[in-house]
Amino acid sequence: MPRQQPAAQRPVRRRSYDQFCASARALDSVGDRWTLLIVRELLAGPRRYTDLHADLPGVSTDVLASRLKDMEQGGLAVRRRLPPPAAASVYELTERGHGLLPVLAALAEWGAPALAERRPTDAVRAHWFALPLLRALTGLTQEGVLEVRLDEGEFHVRTGRGAAVEPYGFGPAPQPDARITLDAGLCLELGRGDVTLAEAVKDGRIEVAGDGPLAAELRGG
Repeated sequence: MPRQQPAAQRPVRRRSYDQFCASARALDSVGDRWTLLIVRELLAGPRRYTDLHADLPGVSTDVLASRLKDMEQGGLAVRRRLPPPAAASVYELTERGHGLLPVLAALAEWGAPALAERRPTDAVRAHWFALPLLRALTGLTQEGVLEVRLDEGEFHVRTGRGAAVEPYGFGPAPQPDARITLDAGLCLELGRGDVTLAEAVKDGRIEVAGDGPLAAELRGG
């Protein structure tokens, strides 16, 4: 009779739908609660565990740690140590993890109509509006960094070919090529396709700042 492995050495079998179907296999990897929202956070770049926990209100420390471990095992994310003086560990997406951007963008587009009114219990972070806004920016040809200012805070997005590498980031950009100021409601309208970027700029609902090619394109020049 073969000798049984100690429990600590047995490979962990993750829950699976056990269906020979691409959608089912995808959900085996990202269908657990919180996983796609962790991907949303990591699309903005490497993040420390504490920062992830702060920007995922409602997730427990145990669940967050478990999901990150699953994402590492599934090849969606890696953990690495930053060099001194930072001396901290960060999580970042792999190429396969970055491949979930269109999935998140499609979900944001599908879910936008449900955001008609903010509930009193709803948390909000400025960078959560990046995904809806990216849809409206896809037509821009100028490559650069665009800083976005909302009442809720600031984030930055990349336009042109640079958007495929790291689509958005937290906070103001160190040296943005252009800057726009608008409100969160307009971000959602742009994401739903209710209004175009050019229309919102023309109507004065978006304030554009900057002197370079990207700012000129945003102004319609």
